[in-house]
This record gives sequence, structure tokens and C-alpha cells, in this order.
Amino acid sequence: MTQTFYITTPIYYANSLPHLGHIYTTTVADAIVRYKKQRGFETYFLTGTDEHGINIQRAADKAGRTPKEHVDFISDAIKKAYKDFGLDNYDIFMRTTEAFHYEAVQHLWREIAKSKTPKGNDPIYKGFYEGWFCAPCAAFKGEDEYYTPDGSDCPYCLIHERPLDKVSEESYFFRLSDYGDELLRIIEEKPERIRPDARRNEVTAFIKQGLQDLSISRVKTSVSWGIPVPDDENHTMYVWLDALSNYITALGYGNDGSGENHPGASSDAAPLLRNEGSFEKYWSNVTHLVGKDILRFHTVYWWSFLLAAGIKLPDTVYAHGLWLDGHGKKMSKTKMNAVLPETLKKYFSVDAVRYFLLREMVFGQDGRVSFETIIDRANSDLASGLGNLSSRTLTMIGKYCDGKIPAPVITEPNFIYAKRAGVQPDAQETASILEHARDEFLTAFDDYAFSRALETAWAIIARIDKELSDAKPWDLAKDEHQRETLNAVLYRAVEILRWLSVMLYPVMPEATQKIYGQIGLTEDISKLDPKELKWGGLPAGTQTGEIAPVFPRLDKQKIMEEINSSQQSVVGSQSETGPDQKAAVQTTNDEGQTSKDDFITIDDFLKVDLRVGTVLSAEKLPDADKLLLLKVDIGEEEPRQLLAGLAMFYEPEKLVGRKVVVVANLKPRKMRGLMSQGMICAASLGDGDTPAVATFIEDVQNGARLK
Repeated sequence: MTQTFYITTPIYYANSLPHLGHIYTTTVADAIVRYKKQRGFETYFLTGTDEHGINIQRAADKAGRTPKEHVDFISDAIKKAYKDFGLDNYDIFMRTTEAFHYEAVQHLWREIAKSKTPKGNDPIYKGFYEGWFCAPCAAFKGEDEYYTPDGSDCPYCLIHERPLDKVSEESYFFRLSDYGDELLRIIEEKPERIRPDARRNEVTAFIKQGLQDLSISRVKTSVSWGIPVPDDENHTMYVWLDALSNYITALGYGNDGSGENHPGASSDAAPLLRNEGSFEKYWSNVTHLVGKDILRFHTVYWWSFLLAAGIKLPDTVYAHGLWLDGHGKKMSKTKMNAVLPETLKKYFSVDAVRYFLLREMVFGQDGRVSFETIIDRANSDLASGLGNLSSRTLTMIGKYCDGKIPAPVITEPNFIYAKRAGVQPDAQETASILEHARDEFLTAFDDYAFSRALETAWAIIARIDKELSDAKPWDLAKDEHQRETLNAVLYRAVEILRWLSVMLYPVMPEATQKIYGQIGLTEDISKLDPKELKWGGLPAGTQTGEIAPVFPRLDKQKIMEEINSSQQSVVGSQSETGPDQKAAVQTTNDEGQTSKDDFITIDDFLKVDLRVGTVLSAEKLPDADKLLLLKVDIGEEEPRQLLAGLAMFYEPEKLVGRKVVVVANLKPRKMRGLMSQGMICAASLGDGDTPAVATFIEDVQNGARLK
């Protein structure tokens, strides 16, 4: 029986144009799908756009469009970007304005409403909500998730650094507070449902803080662009309940086709109808790929909705990290430090981009990217690595073997000549090493450890490159006694090249098919299972194809001059260019070095009073999932009280007794009704990364100032 595999990217919010995040997650999903198909799985691949909510309304108003015109424009732009990067291999481009989705989400609401929570309560009830809402996050914010700038009466989101909306209105609530124990039990029974481990720990810590009931509707007068709540046209559904449901509505859940004339309908997608058994078929083995910033929505909220509706939970939710610039800062178009898809498309091949994204970032962790690092990786690994191996091997076969794959056998009388050239007559050792490396590659790919898998493949490339250099085929060709040795050396190189083409196909589908064709083979490698590769499967006498460079070397200086020139032109064309934008353009020139506009003076530094302190006590706040209340001795008469957003990363007792660095002259601020008198210093790769509290190995006196 054929195994099924269903994979989803997030459906991207249709308020702005595509960026590197869209390309990255969809590239990962595309590579996994291609790999699964090679291994014989029947796959279903979903991506698409989330098209409702207040942020869409505002973006449309700003652009002078209706909400529907706006989401059509953004969805078309994302689909074009996918096509540009070879990512149109999906089975459905899901849009939440589809008629069948409207119908199915309302069905899901009704299924939830008629159930009971694990504690025997009604899951949905009507109440009144008052709080701060972030439109870009599409989420209500607690006191530990916003800050209030000096001189402002309005708090700002910590993530987007934008003003929050004050919401005071009637709302339907989902009784999330009743599902915490059940969620913890599920995670404990099968921890691998949430990956990687660090992200699972964050989710578990969030649940253990105590879940609050969730507002799942807005009154229509506040948010009209959304799916109406069943039997109450005065309310529209919470955008996350609407959006998350796409993963099942795309399979035909809750749909009988009666909503096809809904005014929001488009012709972009068609669900797999339930009466064909597609929902049960594919939902039985589903993996969600998400960014770590939306993990909570895809586990705590989504799983609770599914539990309430009596639907099986996803097998895996895998949260990947963020792409940061060369200085570890979160990329942003406004800061001019973003790697834009249109620039990638102009200067790099699709497969070079795919390779970089899968090789450079350890999946699940944050990664750094700049145009310089992409060029360096393309030149070292592709042009000088795989591309060079292909070119030199096939060129030598053309020159020394008349373009035909040579016979690999060294007969016994010629053993002595082979050993004189440093070549083992028996290829079994090479075959065993290659099989072992192949199995390591597949194991890593199954585990979504793409970077490790590619390291294994490139170790093979380095090995055969060395064998070619050591054997010196150009010298062997001058000795008639070494003809069999020459043939065997070239056969081993081209046979390894054949294996690599099949193995690396999911990562670089176009380039590997070209190499396969240059070897002289015509099979579709998308249908070849790398596990079935056998040594010696390349027939001797096969005529090689036309040889051409697959990865030409990139002129780094020329490309960077053009990129920097175009970025400077963008800055120069703006009527008001702030210093942050200018500095960000300059920082792309020399990765890892500080540009002159980033420097501060010694007077600037001396304004910050950094003091050594000892944590005397630490405790969690009962109503805040991220905050710890700390008492820190920094050499003053009384200990300082500080609130630190470390609760999801540190157990309180593990901080007690630690020497820490405190910003002592930070303006006090009130959070959760408590005053925080300073800030603990911690290190991280970038926004959202797990922080590490700065501390000391040596015993330093409390109150000592860092200079």
C-alpha cells in the first residue's frame, strides 16, 4: 500500500509583497515533497495566502483598493515569485477567500460549538473583551508583549514596534483554559509532534503558565473583512481560527459545494472532496512547516480547536528559525538590510539559491544571510565543487575515452600498474563508502537535517576530487599499460556523479537533471529512489551528452558593486532617508564589520551604566507567560526589582545566585502593575532567538561597573 504524505507551509498573510521568508519555507517544503516522491510516497503539498482581517482592510485602504482587489494582487505576486524560483510544484495554492473555505470554516465552528471541553464546559461562549490588539500579529497582547514609548499614551507591539489598537467590544470566546492539561499530556506522550526540542520546550512552558480563554470573533462594525460567525452576522471570525482551518478545508473537510457562489470566491483552488476520502487519506500523515514566531498559534490554538472538533492532531509541527542579516539583525525592507527575491532572481540561479537556503541554515535555528555569503557559497560549493567535478570528469571522458563511459574493470595482469598509480583495483571499498554516505544522507533528510545531509554529499565530492588529483588521469593517458587504470578512475568518478545527481535532485532539481543528461542518461531522476541505487549501474559504452558548465563562477566584485549601487540609488531617491537606512545599506558591504555610521562615541557608551549584580530571588508571575520577577543585589542599600522576559527559557531557581549584568540607569517602567528598575543583559543571535543571560566566570563584586 502506497504511503501518503501531506505537507503545508504557513498560508502567508496577504498584506505585503513576498520576501525571503516566503521563498525559504516554501523551498524547504518543495524539497521535502520532491524527496518523498522519489521515495515512493503519494504526496499533497499546500501553500497559499491568509486573506482576512483588519490588517488587510487597512493595507487595502492605503493602496486605494478594495480588500478583494488587494488580496488578489498580493496572491498573484506570491505565485509569480514561486514560479520565478521553481516553487510552483504545489498541489493547491490555498486562499481563505475561496467559497468552499467559507462554508467549511463555518461547519468547523458549529462542530466545536456542539462539543464539550475536557472539563465538561461549552467550548464557545459570548462575553466582552477589552484589551490591546496588534493588527500585524493578528493577536491580542499581554502586558509582557508590549511597551509604551516615552511621551505616548499608546503601547507598541514588541515585535512590530507599531501602536496597538484598543479593543472594547462584545466577543465570542473559545474556552482555551480547559485544554491545557490535555495538551501537556499529548506532548508528553509524543514529544516529536513539536520540533525542534527548544521550540517544544517553549510551547510547554507557555501552557504551564496557564492558558487564558481566547477571543475568536470581532464585531462586524470593527472588522467587516472576514468570515461571518454562523447564525450571528454581527460578528466575523478571529482571523487565526479562519486561517488555521485552511489545512483541513483544502482537503474537503466540511464542504459540500453549496458555497460556490459566495461573493469572495475565486478560481485559484479546488478542495479534495470529502466523499473521495481525501481528507482521511492525507490528514493521516501531515506535517506543518512554520516560522518560530507563529508556533504558538499552530500548536496551542490549532490543536485545541481540533480537539474540540474531534479531529486528529497533526503528526508534526516543525518551527524553523529566522533569517538575519550579517550583523545578526532581523531583516526589514524599511531598514534596507533585506535580501530581496527580485535581486536573488537577477544574480543567482534558482538552484544556487535553493542550495544556499538548505545548506546555510540549520533547520530549526536562526541563520545569517547576505549577498556576499550567497556568492561565496555558490563559488566554493557549486562552481568549484559539484560543478567542477562534473565538468572535469566528463571532459576527461570526452578527451581520453571518445566521449563514451569507460569499462570499470581492472584485470589481474594490470593490478600492478593500478597500484603503482595509487588506485585500488577492486572498487568495492569505494562502493561501500558511497553506500554508507548515501544512507547517512537519507537519514539526515528524513530528519529534516538538510545542512547535515549536504555536508555528507560534499564530503563525497571532496573525496573523489582528491582521488582524481592523486591518480592524475592526464598522466595515466600517456602510458598504454595504464589504460585500464585510467578507465576505472574515470568510471568511479562518473558513477559517483550519477549517484549524487539522484541524491541531490530534491535540493537542485534543474542542475542535477542537466548533469544526469550530460552523463548520457535520459531517465527522469524525480522518479528514481536513491535508496535503490546500485554500484555499477551506469552501463559502460554510454555516450555522454553535450558538456556545459552547470554552475558558472560568479564575479563577486562586479555583482556586489551592482547590488550596492542599486541600493544606494534607492536610498538617494527617497525624500527623507534616515540614518538607520543609510547605515543598513553600508553594512551589506563588509559582512561582520561595523560601518562608520554604526559607530558610537565613548561619551555615548558612558551614558549606559552597566552594573554587576547577584540574583537573590526569582519567581514567575501567575498571569504572565514570559515574565520573571527578580530581586538583584547591585551593591545598593536595597536590592533592585526587575521584570525580565526569561520565563520561557529559564527556570526561576536556576537564576538564583547568578552574577548578571544590569542596565542600572534605564528609566523605570511599570508592567503587570509592578515597577521594573533596570534590565538584565542577555545575548542572542537575533529577534526571537533563545537568549543567554550574560554572566561571569570570575567572582566580581556586586555594584562593579562595566567599562
